[in-house]
Amino acid sequence: MALFHVARYAGPEAAGAEAEADGRARALLERLQCRARERQQQKQPAQQEAARASEAAGRRRRRPRRARRREGGGAAGSPHEPKGKRRKVDDEDTGGAGQGRGRGRGIRVRGGADAPPRPVSRAGSSEEAPGESGADAEGAGPPEDPGERPPGEASGPPARALLLGGFGRNRAPKVQPFLPSWLAEPSCVGKSVTEDLVPIEDIPEVHPDMQKKLRAHGISSYFPVQAAVIPALLESTANGFLVARGGYRPRDLCVSAPTGSGKTLAFVIPVVQALLCRAVCQVRALVVLPTKELAQQVSKVFNSYTDATPLRVALVTGQKSLVKEQESLVQKTADGFRCLADVVVATPGRLVDHIDQTPGFSLQHLRFLVIDEADRMIDSMHQSWLPRVVEAVFRSDGAKDHPLALLQRRQPQATTAASISCPQMPLQKLLFSATLTQNPEKLQQLGLYQPWLFSTRLARRGPRDADEDEDGDSGGKYAFPAGLSHHYVPCSLRTKPLAVLHLILEKNFSRVLCFTNSRENSHRLFLLVQAFGGVTAAEFSSRCGPSQRKVVLKQFEQGKIQLLISTDATARGIDVQGVQRVINYDAPQYLRTYVHRVGRTARAGKTGQAFTLLLKVQERKFLRMLAEAGVPEMARHDIPNEILQPLLPQYEEALSQLERAVKEERRQKAP
Repeated sequence: MALFHVARYAGPEAAGAEAEADGRARALLERLQCRARERQQQKQPAQQEAARASEAAGRRRRRPRRARRREGGGAAGSPHEPKGKRRKVDDEDTGGAGQGRGRGRGIRVRGGADAPPRPVSRAGSSEEAPGESGADAEGAGPPEDPGERPPGEASGPPARALLLGGFGRNRAPKVQPFLPSWLAEPSCVGKSVTEDLVPIEDIPEVHPDMQKKLRAHGISSYFPVQAAVIPALLESTANGFLVARGGYRPRDLCVSAPTGSGKTLAFVIPVVQALLCRAVCQVRALVVLPTKELAQQVSKVFNSYTDATPLRVALVTGQKSLVKEQESLVQKTADGFRCLADVVVATPGRLVDHIDQTPGFSLQHLRFLVIDEADRMIDSMHQSWLPRVVEAVFRSDGAKDHPLALLQRRQPQATTAASISCPQMPLQKLLFSATLTQNPEKLQQLGLYQPWLFSTRLARRGPRDADEDEDGDSGGKYAFPAGLSHHYVPCSLRTKPLAVLHLILEKNFSRVLCFTNSRENSHRLFLLVQAFGGVTAAEFSSRCGPSQRKVVLKQFEQGKIQLLISTDATARGIDVQGVQRVINYDAPQYLRTYVHRVGRTARAGKTGQAFTLLLKVQERKFLRMLAEAGVPEMARHDIPNEILQPLLPQYEEALSQLERAVKEERRQKAP
């Protein structure tokens, strides 16, 4: 590919401008050359010393070799000597005579007699450097040829040179993410549920009737999370459903607190108190949860605080038929439908079913949208349940010219004088989780309005503070209950069931909740423990029906079951009374899974223990993961083989029974 330069005819004006520009360029070049000569003169004494030292050292090193060459019959520089070696000797003798020959052959240096002598190139002292003849040599200044460097500079490697072979591990600096201000600077609440208690009387915003109910349930003080969230929620409803304090739209709340810190009661009390003044029954509070068991638990708490009140709570989880649930939500009348529920507790899939298939089910009066276990609900956003809920809330019925079109609820836009001139009931979102994500991209999917974060973690610090903390507490990614102690048990794959049996039989553990990573592992471990004998065990997974799981949980709470083997179905929010220890039969793959598993014990200020069985290949990764989580101490609990020896005969027999049971199940499933 050829490049062409087209030179157009330039008039006298263009020629004058070009000459002026050329003059400025020459003046600039002169100044740059003067500065270069000054720097060269400053460096010259040191360069000359280095050159003399290097030449002297070279002569001393090569004298014996010259002597041997002369003894061999050829003088240095003689025609009988090989050509390449003669060039080396000539280069060694480039002292005063060599430099004199270089100057004598017409190499001109600008600057007169005071200019410092230039070192001659090793590539060939008898050849003139290109571009230095005539007037071009006078205006070019000191050349930048890398072959004509001073000897002092050419002898050593350049500074900060890249050295091959340096494979040492350097710790990369930790990158601090840039977070929005509400995430980087949350409202910090106390972590201890035993020391930072707040008496009920210290929060006057709670109605006296509600305080009586709290005392009737044995509650005399609020936990730190409750003491911070309840007043904030009640303040947003102090002026009614339409506006918050000052006539503005209420802010959405996000709460990140450890398991067992009272998050459920933190939204039940203000929601119930705010709805007590309603006149017409409409769905004004919607609580969405990821699992059926957790929805049942939250519904039970709502029912305990709405007794003897006109408020009604409906549970929508799919455990009953769609028709039965429709009867608890709406009632058909002569002029339409009548709502039967003020608070709806639902799972996402069943909620969408009722939005699509239940006539008369309306969310247009919804005031509170509570999202419990928010991090898992965000992960289930692929089901598009939240856009369906928002669409049902702001659904417009009828034409724009309808007389009541002005009172219809519309999607909130940017806050302007026109948008606040016609107030409408806002939709306030409340997020609760023990492992609330700090990823702004994920939280953006929820469409939060001026969110307000309550967290037990400290505000995000700078890079220096992140490495060193005065108190020695790094804060960690998540918070754990204060009364929880963490242990790990090194074992092999074959001895894992034996370790579980040893912890229960020899340590006299009772009410133990054991987690596995799959329902197959849970079922086989249950069959093995059942065949071994001596331990009352039960299985809790998707293999069991809803009614069976409900019965199992009740028996476990009553102490009739000593070991409950479960998948992660019970790891989310389930408050099982009296769990003293948690055993991770299979090590969790993710940090937040570990947080929710061990959070089934040490709840509400009690103490508990968590044991994790680790293979040798899992130890390093698991311990590093927990160090990032902020676990203060991970104690090692070794089980010697001598202790397990008495259990081996009975264990081998149980393994053979397990093999027969698995084969029988496969035979029954086969067509």
